[in-house]
Amino acid sequence: MINSLSIIFPLFNEENRLPILFLKIKKFSINTKYDLDFIFVNDGSIDKSLFLIKKFKKENIKKINIKIINYKKNRGKGYALKKGVLVSKKKWILTMDIDLSVSLEQINTWNTKKLIMKKNCSYFGSRLLKNSKIIAKKYRVFTGVIFNLILRALIKNSFLKIRDTQCGFKLYSNNIAKLLFRNIKEYGYIHDVEILIILRKKKLQVCELPVNWTHKDGSKINIIKDSIKMFIDLIRLKKNYKL
Repeated sequence: MINSLSIIFPLFNEENRLPILFLKIKKFSINTKYDLDFIFVNDGSIDKSLFLIKKFKKENIKKINIKIINYKKNRGKGYALKKGVLVSKKKWILTMDIDLSVSLEQINTWNTKKLIMKKNCSYFGSRLLKNSKIIAKKYRVFTGVIFNLILRALIKNSFLKIRDTQCGFKLYSNNIAKLLFRNIKEYGYIHDVEILIILRKKKLQVCELPVNWTHKDGSKINIIKDSIKMFIDLIRLKKNYKL
């Protein structure tokens, strides 16, 4: 069961999404009994994201525990998560996307249903489980299918053993999260696959859990450009880990 939790939000130029996120954080903080902190990692944003986060922190300084990590150069989601994980101090660490495609309340659902019972297990939200509820546009479903086909063509499914590597909603115990993120070398979108590879190499347990996932417009993924890059990155991962 979870009682102490750090929630990490990596972000790059998200000024339009932040006001809704702030409202959700306020509501979540009021309605939960967790010992909470929220870690915002500003991955080189050049819009008003940092200003808005600082303002939100100042306005809620006595109510919500907020940490801000900021650096000028955009390094990628994996790098941002690494920075957040390495400063986190709570017993559990939740990484999630700032668009709230999976809501904060999902962690309550997992906890209430007593799905989080093992500290030595990493919990991956999966959009491909039977009990998951997905609302997505056809092109997002299609790109996900293509990615999974490429991934499994390059890396044996018997090694991966899970269906969905790319859902951003993941939960780790603090010591396992730090072990994983200290060792990642991939800082782009493909970092999720490297995390799974490290878990498998170290013979650590991974549990897939269902999520309610809703596609949100405004994604910064370029279907063609990023798909090519992810393919190249997967080949490099396969070579580096001798898979």
